[in-house]
Amino acid sequence: MRSVLAAMAAMFFLASAPAEADDAAYDTLLSRYVSPSADGITRVDYARWRAAAADRAALNAYVNDQAAQRPSSFPRERAFAYWINLYNAVTLQIIMERYPVRSIRDIRSEGAGFDLRGLIGPWRSPRVTVEGRRLSLDDIENSILRPTFRDPRVHYAINCASIGCPNLMNRAWRAETLNADLDAAARAYINHRRGVSVGADGSVRVSSIYRWFRDDFGGSDSGVIAHLRRYASPELARRLQSVTRIVGHDYDWALNGRG
Repeated sequence: MRSVLAAMAAMFFLASAPAEADDAAYDTLLSRYVSPSADGITRVDYARWRAAAADRAALNAYVNDQAAQRPSSFPRERAFAYWINLYNAVTLQIIMERYPVRSIRDIRSEGAGFDLRGLIGPWRSPRVTVEGRRLSLDDIENSILRPTFRDPRVHYAINCASIGCPNLMNRAWRAETLNADLDAAARAYINHRRGVSVGADGSVRVSSIYRWFRDDFGGSDSGVIAHLRRYASPELARRLQSVTRIVGHDYDWALNGRG
């Protein structure tokens, strides 16, 4: 009798649990519209994606399926990948809804207020409800991803639809490859000029990400530099060897669109 009740309980759980979001369908969308350029910056063909009604609907369906999940029950790596995918998919939705735009910062949040970077943009608009909680992009990044996982590499995974941002991966993030993909994303950004630039005089300028989220990278210039060295190519690591301070920060908010 006990085994029958256990089987019935398991069947009830499976019937009541939401279906997993289709990451394979999301892979197809990303591979279709996201591609690297010769300059090392991955770009999104927003114009073509926006014109494809079926693929816009597929993106919306993916976000809805993601929102129906129970990430609080996921193992750590799966939850980490889940929140990255949700953040990036919602960002794509926002751009597609308002395209053409020159920059994501041209899209304002509902109501007033700045995000944690001191910037006006769409990050504070509530966009998606997960496990009964209405969330904005700012909530996902700064109330969930950063404090929960405490991994500075998250900044190389989430994409703000801008040239200055780390590249949007052209496939979904997955628990099975999460650590390797985070390392690869960190190396790709740090070894690109928009991540780190060393002048002829040895002076170092870095992305504004390292100023906005300084505490995630050690809280000081020396902490940021140590982080950069960890993922730098041998040549960049050599040039950073005697560096003790950062002279400036840059960020390009132009849309990471194609064409």
